[in-house]
This record gives sequence, structure tokens and C-alpha cells, in this order.
Amino acid sequence: MDTASTQTRFRVEGMDCASCASKIDTAARRLSGVEDVSVSVSTGTMTVKHGVKADLQGLQTSIGRLGYKVAPIGDSAVQESAGDADTLSGLHGHDHEPTLARWWRSKKALLTIASGAALMVAYVVGKVVPDVAQWAFAVAMLVGLVPIARRALTAAFAGTPFSIEMLMTIAAVGAVIIGAGEEGAAVVFLFLVGELLEGVAAGRARASIQGLANLVPKTAMVEREGQTVSIAADKLAIGDVVLARPGDRIPADGDITEGTSEIDEAPVTGESTPKRKSVGDTVFAGTISTDGLLRIRVTATSADNTIARVVRLVEEAQESKAPTERFIDRFSRYYTPSVMVVATLVAVVPPMVMGGSWVEWIYKGLAILLIGCPCALVISTPAAIAAGLSAGARRGLLLKGGAVLETLGKITAVAFDKTGTLTGGKPVVTDVVSFGTAETKVLSLAAALEAGSSHPLALAILERAKEYKAPVPPATAAKAVAGHGIEGKVGGETVFLGSPQAANGKVALLAKQTELIERLQNDGKTVSVLVVESTVAGAIAMRDEAREDATRGLNLLARNDIRTVMLTGDNRRTAEAIAVELSIEAKAELMPEDKQRIVGEMRREGLIVAKVGDGINDAPALAAADVGIAMGGGTDVALETADAAILHGRVIDVWNMIDLSRQVMGNIHQNITVALGLKVVFLITTIVGITGLWPAILADTGATVIVTANAMRLLGWKGQTTET
Repeated sequence: MDTASTQTRFRVEGMDCASCASKIDTAARRLSGVEDVSVSVSTGTMTVKHGVKADLQGLQTSIGRLGYKVAPIGDSAVQESAGDADTLSGLHGHDHEPTLARWWRSKKALLTIASGAALMVAYVVGKVVPDVAQWAFAVAMLVGLVPIARRALTAAFAGTPFSIEMLMTIAAVGAVIIGAGEEGAAVVFLFLVGELLEGVAAGRARASIQGLANLVPKTAMVEREGQTVSIAADKLAIGDVVLARPGDRIPADGDITEGTSEIDEAPVTGESTPKRKSVGDTVFAGTISTDGLLRIRVTATSADNTIARVVRLVEEAQESKAPTERFIDRFSRYYTPSVMVVATLVAVVPPMVMGGSWVEWIYKGLAILLIGCPCALVISTPAAIAAGLSAGARRGLLLKGGAVLETLGKITAVAFDKTGTLTGGKPVVTDVVSFGTAETKVLSLAAALEAGSSHPLALAILERAKEYKAPVPPATAAKAVAGHGIEGKVGGETVFLGSPQAANGKVALLAKQTELIERLQNDGKTVSVLVVESTVAGAIAMRDEAREDATRGLNLLARNDIRTVMLTGDNRRTAEAIAVELSIEAKAELMPEDKQRIVGEMRREGLIVAKVGDGINDAPALAAADVGIAMGGGTDVALETADAAILHGRVIDVWNMIDLSRQVMGNIHQNITVALGLKVVFLITTIVGITGLWPAILADTGATVIVTANAMRLLGWKGQTTET
């Protein structure tokens, strides 16, 4: 028995609208061994969950008969999936990896041009030889209708009898039968124009996120066997050392091993101010070294660098449907057959019951049939969701799908972790205090003892000494004094650096020294006291400081009536010091289960809660929240433990996520209003005889174009930055 299952992703070419996705979904599900199917128009992909014995080649053939090109992602090229795919791809076919720059050369565009030209010729022929006008328009209609009709029949046999192609075919043929051939030909042409515009819009949505991948240079200068050679960037291996010259784009994620440069991260993060980075700092592929030569040790291959992961995560997210989208899909399954029933009743009942004209009422019935196309309605949600996910990704905001994007806009409370979320995650020196010895010398002696240590407090002291260019003399006989500090000889003098209690055990601290130390500790700072021989020389205070944008990010949330609270396992004094600085409510000395409990209590109060943390230690609280957000720093983003991730570690991006969600949901509501509103208006005007076939197809095509264009506006969303 075939109980094991696996998942395969396919790239599908020519899939530009919700109707396409629906037909592909239905055809795939009919095949034996297929357990689940997820189709994304915005990314042009399909994910199939299937048993190990499922016939994937048969699946490709079945979808190929519908007129699409399909191949498993990872194949070097997308092959025709069936022998007749080429003849059917006139409506939905594209060249391999089509670009917006040459959409007019696609088969779809050529078919549209041919249909338009045939319509013009028929019009001229009708003027010159009026007796054959109807036949001329019938021929013009067939130019565009034959591929549509073939697709309609194929889709019907594949399980989708009520496709837009079937509605078009019935309406166009019916128009010719009742002597409205001119309108039938025009309807086919307008339909093709609408399909072409949908394809262009879908291509733009895909290009937006794929444009991120294009930021990574194609080649890299790598050091091999003592020489610098140019190789393809996708051939780089972990551990390779690459060179980035001034003005170069960095070809891979990595750590700087030599050099200092201003790094322009605007293409990846959106931040306009370059960051100064040097040895030990992490850099991302696609960013620019503006003014220095860097040697960088590669830490991720091209398939797994930050940008590649962003693109992959966004594509997967776009395949997961939002609640609104699922509702619209269910609604459309009943909407189209219902409209066909209404169209039939309109065409038949008045002539039979009220003695109306058969031609007049059949004409109205055909017009209503065209209004029944649900394309604009069905695309209203996924188009906006896809554009929103893409816009967010370009700002370093990763979301697991439309459901998360919808929920974020409803958030009424945000619970933040402290360390690494509201703060930078590592201590920095905030104060160097002199007790009779120059501050620079205090810093120098402390750095001498800490040289070579990897302790976070030691690294903070060494970083401050480097920043202030304080000399670091050699220390001898340096040793750790367990639980107290570190001691050694510097310049022939015995030097000790440790806690105030340990220092007081060596040399009695004066009252004013103790008072100053306590004041620093009350501000949540860790204080180390420096003792030289038998004299208290000075003190160094350190604290994990709030992120630069933390205050502004929290203020944005407060101004939009979103409650904020800080949940931390840190000691109460340190937590309250940060809380006072940031004007945020704080709950300290919490265990992971305490954080989970508090988030649960907030939800029971009726709040919709987002929990922001590191994505690992806060896993219980992240899972308990309505939306769990991981605050990350590049490749260590633990998106798998959260619903969303802030890639670049900015507190302000929590508000940006919520704002993006609200913008997307507002866009969706606009789209649904336009799609349904136009249909209701034209349904009424058709029945009362004001409008006919032309306006009916324009109502559908026009609504689809308006909805898609409106959704594409979201690609221009920028959000708040730390500079604005």
C-alpha cells in the first residue's frame, strides 16, 4: 500500500489568471495518487502533495493538454508537456521565462493582434459588400474563438465545465446564430485583450520579487591557490574567500575577514544610509561595498543566501490561500453556474410566458452569460496578497502567507521580547568613570586584561577601546578569578577588573564611589570596577542598549492605538530601566511558560496579539499568539518557529507589517466592491435593455484590469524607515 507521500513543486508557464489556476487545480486533483494541490498565479508555480507511485509525467501531460507548459522546479528548461500543448498555447502560452519587455511577442499577443486585424478586415468587407458582412464577422470571430473553444472543451473533460472559455464560446456562437456576428467578433477580441493585460500584470508581480534575485552579481572574484580568479557566483562554496572592490555588489552572504567599507544595503533593506562594516561583520549578497576593498568568507551558497531564501519563502507564502481568498473561491464555484441558470431563464422565460421576442431575450441571456465570468472577483484577493507579500519581502518583511497578512491588520496588542528585539542583543560600554585615573587609561588597562576573551562584556570593552583608539598594552599572568573577575600584570602593576563586591573585598570603596556605582546599576547597567595595586582607578558601565529605532517604532504603534508590553526573563531592575527609556509596560524575570501564559491572558481579554521575539527561545509564546514574529539578523532568522520574520532587526518594521496588512486588506475590499459592483450594474442594465454584449464583456474585462492594476499599486509600498 502506498502510504508515504512527498511534495513536488512545478513551474507553470502561461498561467495568468484565477481561471487558469482553477482549471489546473481541478485537472491535477483528478489524477490517481495526488493528495493535495496548491496553485499560485502570482509566482507561476504549483505544489503537489502525492504518493510515491503517483504518475507525475501523466500529471504534466494532463496539464499540458490544457495549453500550459509545466516542469518540476529545478529542470534546466520548461519542456512542452504534451504534443498538442503548442497548438493550444495560443491563448495562454509564453516564451520560456517571459519578460515584460517582450510581452508583445508572446503567442497570446500575436493571437490578440490577429483577432483585432481580422475584426478590422471584416468591418471593411462589411462596408464594401454588405451582403457578406455577417459571414465576414463570423470568420473574424473564429480567428480568436477556435483556441478558446478548444481550451473550453479540454477543461470540461478535465473537470471544469463552467470555465470562462466555455462561457465565451457559448456567447460568441450564440451571437452569430441570432445575427449579432459583429458583436460576437468584438467580444472575442475584447476578451483576448483582457487576457493579455492580465498576463502582463501577472508578469509584473512575478518580476517584482524575482528582481531581488537579480541583485546578486553573476560572477565573483574568488581567491584560489594564491590567485584571484573570476567564477560564476552560483559556483561559490562555503569557506571561499571573495573580493569586493569599491562599487562592487557583494556576490554572497559572508563575514568580512579583511578591510573596512561603507555597505549600501538599500537594494535589500530599503535603508538609504550606508553602514560602516569591518572585520567580523556580516554582509549580504546583493549589497554594495561603496568605498573599500573587502575580503569576505562565504557562509552560504547561492541557493541558500538571504535573498534566495527570501524569494523561496515568498513564493511558498503566495501559494497559501488567505481566508478571504478561500471564501471567494467557494463563492465563485456556485456563482458561475447560478449565473448560467439565470441567463437561461432570461433567454427562455419571457418569450415563452410573455410572448417576448426570442432574438431580443436570447441576446440578453448571452450578455448575462458574459457577466457571469468570475475572473475579476476571484483575482481580487490573490492579486493584492501577492503584491503585498512581494512588497514586504523587498523591505525584509517575510510572512508565511495570506492568512498571516490578513491577521496582522487586526492586531491590537504587541508583546516584545527585550534582548535582541527591543535591544541590540549585546552589551555596549555606556560609561567610563574616573576615580583619579584618566578615563583613557582606565579603558586601556581594562582592555589589556580582556584581550583575547570572547565574553560579551569583554568584547564590549575591547570595542570601546578600539572606537576611542585607546592603546591596549600587553598583560601578563592574566587569570580569571572565579565568580569575581579577572586579574593580571600590566606594565609591572597588578590590575584587577571585576564586580563592585569583589573590588570592595580588595580595596574599600568610598561612599561617593559606591553611590555612583549604585546609580549606574539602578539604570540597569552592569558595572565593573578597576583596581590598580591598592587603588580604585575607575569603573566601566555596560548595558544592552535599546535599538536606535525602538522609541520611534513603539510610538507608531501607540499612535495607532496598539498596546505594547515587554516580556523578559532579565532582572527587574534592568528591564525597568529599558522600559522607562522606551515608555513601555514591562514584565520581568519571566520563564518561557510565563510569557506563554501572559500572551494567553491578553488574548482572553479580547486582544489580538502579536508576539515578537528571537523565534527560538520564545517559541511557546510565539505559538500562543495570534501572530508570532521572529526578529532576525540575516541567515539566522528562525521563520519556521514563527508566522513572520523581520529580516533586518528593526523595531519600526513591526508597525510596517501591520500597516502593510491594512493597506492590502483595504485594497482587497476596493477590488471586491469594483468586481461585484460592475456586475450588478450591468446585470440590471442588460435586463432592462440598456446594454448588450459589448458592455457585458467590458464589464468583466474592465473589472479584471481595474482590479489587477489596483492590486499592483501595492508593489510601490515603502513603509516607514529609520530615517523618516
